[in-house]
Amino acid sequence: MTSYGAPAVRTAVPGPRSQEYLARQEDAESNARSYPRRLPLAVARAQGSYIEDVDGNVFLDFLTGAGVLSLGHNHPVVADAVRRQLGDLVHGLDLPTPAKEDFTARQLAMLPGGMRERMKMHFCGPTGANGVEAAIKLCKIATGRSEIISFQGGFHGSTAGAMAVTGNTETKSQVGGAMPGVHFFPYSFCAHCPLGLTPDSCTTNCATYLERVLTDANGGITLPAAVIMEMVQGEGGVVPATMEFARQVREVTRRLGIPLIVDEVQTGCGRTGTWYAFEQYGIEPDVVVASKALSGIGLPVAVILYDRALDVWEPGAHIGTFRGNQLAFAAGVAALDVVRDEGLLENVRIRGEQLGKHFTALRERNRWISDIRGMGLMWGAELADPDRPAGPEARAAATAAARAVQSAALRLGLICEVGGRDDIVVRLLPPLNVTAEQIDFAADILERAFAEATR
Repeated sequence: MTSYGAPAVRTAVPGPRSQEYLARQEDAESNARSYPRRLPLAVARAQGSYIEDVDGNVFLDFLTGAGVLSLGHNHPVVADAVRRQLGDLVHGLDLPTPAKEDFTARQLAMLPGGMRERMKMHFCGPTGANGVEAAIKLCKIATGRSEIISFQGGFHGSTAGAMAVTGNTETKSQVGGAMPGVHFFPYSFCAHCPLGLTPDSCTTNCATYLERVLTDANGGITLPAAVIMEMVQGEGGVVPATMEFARQVREVTRRLGIPLIVDEVQTGCGRTGTWYAFEQYGIEPDVVVASKALSGIGLPVAVILYDRALDVWEPGAHIGTFRGNQLAFAAGVAALDVVRDEGLLENVRIRGEQLGKHFTALRERNRWISDIRGMGLMWGAELADPDRPAGPEARAAATAAARAVQSAALRLGLICEVGGRDDIVVRLLPPLNVTAEQIDFAADILERAFAEATR
């Protein structure tokens, strides 16, 4: 097993061998590929928080497969569990198996006490987007209604239904015939209030607006089948919902009998310091969508957990050949053991505070950083051009600066992401078992990358 001590970049990025791989990829693969365009690497191997490319360069990975690798790369306990399962059974459709039963019981046990007995689990196709599709379908069938309410800035996937409830219009504008009946409401993004208010002049007006539309006979929207929301908008730029907003949305949906779907694809499995982010808001959703980090090691699996009262769909109502990924189930059980035995939820909270302090200090030293946001080990720094008035030119400059920060960080040995509106947010998603030294190392690289990109 390879062991890495620190990042070490010895060639230009991309290195000569990576350039060869990237050229062949461009020739053979779809033009829709995305990550290699901003992270031009060909990966040879990885372990823990580190990735090594084919040129021998070692990078600190604070993207972790877009949040999939919650325990970093190839955690030995989880990898051993996968190897053992590989000798017994790999694929089981939706038949019961020991691995699946263990996984189901352990995942239900991770729910808050008040939810465990009333929730059931459905295994979806192996992506978060398919989980979103299943949740929407479930709620439409259970309620007999068809409208769906989502929130501006949200991201729920790239399949047809998931894209329809996603706020970003760039990809949707190229694909006609979107799922009808989707209505978007403002989300509590106080740094850029969709209602033009400031915190001192707002009484959670975005949630109040939702409530008034839904209770107004002339509001224009019939009672929906579901409301879907993220507790932290990840791809939207690391935007946590305010406490008041989340609680008011839950209160009004419960009062009106509208199922609340919480998309925890990116925030679930400990990312924010509790197993699910909704726990920090003191609410209980009707449906939870989980995927990404469920296996802890990158093996695909997706589920929805939902109130038994909604379980009225017929056999075969939502199927998928790869619902029975036994390797992912075995990995997920082992990953939960690691989370418990290594105290990783507490580590997320401690390392998250450490990362927040670094981001605060970075903001004080760099005038391009207009806002910092985060929860647990999910952080972002938003950029704004300090020398231009707000407008298209300023946003274009901020986009260029954020991408320049990402590129500079990569050359210095740190893999990070950009996101948010116009890609103006530099994002970090380190593994849950990240160390204090690795956080400090990443912060030092970010300091140098911001200085280089915004000078």
